[in-house]
Amino acid sequence: MKILTVIYEFPPIGGGGGRAAYDICKELAARGNDVTVLTAHMQGLNLEDNKDGFRLIRIPSLRRESFRANFFTMLAYVLSGLWAGLRLIRLYRPEIIHTHFAVPSGALAWALSILTGLPYVLTAHLGDVPGGVPEKTGKWFRWLEPFTRPIWKRAKKVVAVSAFTRQLALQHYPVEVQIIPNGADVKHLAPSKITLNTPLRLVFAGRFVYQKNPIAIVQILSRLQDLNWQCTMLGDGPMFDDVKQEIEKTGMCACFNLPGWVTPEEVLDHFSKSDILFMPSFSEGLPVVGVQALAKGLAIVSSRIGGFLDLVDENKNGHLIDVQDHETFSQALRQLISEPEILLQFRRNSLGKSRDFDIQKIVDQYQLIFQNVVDAN
Repeated sequence: MKILTVIYEFPPIGGGGGRAAYDICKELAARGNDVTVLTAHMQGLNLEDNKDGFRLIRIPSLRRESFRANFFTMLAYVLSGLWAGLRLIRLYRPEIIHTHFAVPSGALAWALSILTGLPYVLTAHLGDVPGGVPEKTGKWFRWLEPFTRPIWKRAKKVVAVSAFTRQLALQHYPVEVQIIPNGADVKHLAPSKITLNTPLRLVFAGRFVYQKNPIAIVQILSRLQDLNWQCTMLGDGPMFDDVKQEIEKTGMCACFNLPGWVTPEEVLDHFSKSDILFMPSFSEGLPVVGVQALAKGLAIVSSRIGGFLDLVDENKNGHLIDVQDHETFSQALRQLISEPEILLQFRRNSLGKSRDFDIQKIVDQYQLIFQNVVDAN
């Protein structure tokens, strides 16, 4: 099958949604599908690449930062993608479009479908759904939402990456929504043996933005300075300097490592050397780093929100805690750091749970949807 994947940010640009798309494309290509990805270009990247069996085409945009896109960079992607997409469809003749994010990629898929008749499948990740990340997109959706309804209605199939994302989508759009979580290549990621680190290692991975609540990590861990631990915070963003200042203020510089923006491969390398994924986010879809943490056998301590409800079985492989409850966060972490036998069992349970998110199972579902849509078109 010839598949055109439309997504405005794709590794090394962007966050978990792009990584999820990458893993899907890689597995689809491994099964013999002909996959082409149309994404945004940024200085320093090739305009065309062949990655893990699929073709990657980057089109001009105003993108300047890996970790952040604004309205104008998204608009630039849609406008330049319209011309590039029409040319690509004429030459490549795909059978179906798979678009990640209703906004902005879905707008491009909708326009290409209108102009060429090609059907598309939409995968929503949370930030592209009204109410998903209100502090980031709330103002946009006040006037943008009416224009997004045709994108959802024209899609031959709509997929949400978590039950929470689906619930929000159904509140705003009169469409059927199927849940397919983000996945990972859990068989290859799984460690041969789980052993605890000394000192115990916590890890955070994500954009340093309000949604991810990175300063709370420092504030919560400041209550545990009597224990032996190290924390690595992977990523970059507008709150990076604020986090550094908070670390300095609490006198914990020796306890933290902030390497900045790292590649997806480096994220996995850090996970291999860690024990606990710590994510006190305000909102999440189905975080790819959470799935990868399961595959690496990490316990997860996170907010009781969004996709983490699908990843964490309370008191079995981690803890789900109200985002504002710093005291309970610190108590949960104190227990895991102080009682290694419990932490070790949590880590083993995460490894077992990761099988539910095996990329093979995820792509089985997408492959069936694509085939059904192509056969019906």
